[in-house]
Amino acid sequence: MSATTITMSANTANNNNNNNNSIATNNNEILTPEVQVTVKDLPITFKVKYLGSQYARGLWGIKHTRRPVDHLVSAAKALPPNKILPYCNLTVSLDGVRMETITSKQSLLTNFTIDTISYGVQDLVYTRVFAMIVVKENYNLKDENPFEVHAFVCDSRAMARRLTFALAASFQDYSKRVKEAEEHNMGDSNGKPLRKKFAIDLRTPEEIQQDITEQETEA
Repeated sequence: MSATTITMSANTANNNNNNNNSIATNNNEILTPEVQVTVKDLPITFKVKYLGSQYARGLWGIKHTRRPVDHLVSAAKALPPNKILPYCNLTVSLDGVRMETITSKQSLLTNFTIDTISYGVQDLVYTRVFAMIVVKENYNLKDENPFEVHAFVCDSRAMARRLTFALAASFQDYSKRVKEAEEHNMGDSNGKPLRKKFAIDLRTPEEIQQDITEQETEA
């Protein structure tokens, strides 16, 4: 896999730690060969822990997810021993991402439609964390914070990687639908114009860090 960020538009197609809130990367984890996820594999469900959400300052790029992830991880580490992060079933489909949060009292469903997700990435510091930027629905230009980062802790960095590829497959299908709709001068089923640009970062955490280091050296 080349160290690139794939931007899609209509014009382009340890972990068993005693601490239940442990998020630290296990550097001794055996890296398994990457398994590509295709559109045919969707929907696919991942059992993860929900770190929570924070405001983001932009639509795309790890520079807009890094600080929110740090804040969420710090908050998780500060939780009292009797409180743990909620488990959730995260289902990636052609329609977007569905989060079913499981607690002792109830299950809560949250849907992030594919046209509201602008970016997804495996974090470069906490490599078991997957983060995505979501654009609030029905926001306006006066909204000071229209973007939110939602972060999830996976059982392994391999799962976080697979989750990233799953969202990439969903983006790929959506990109195809956007292109077809443009050719027929159509919107979505409700007549709403389809959003054209979004990004998925398929670089490994090591590749992201290397690129950042090279950019800092050049500067």
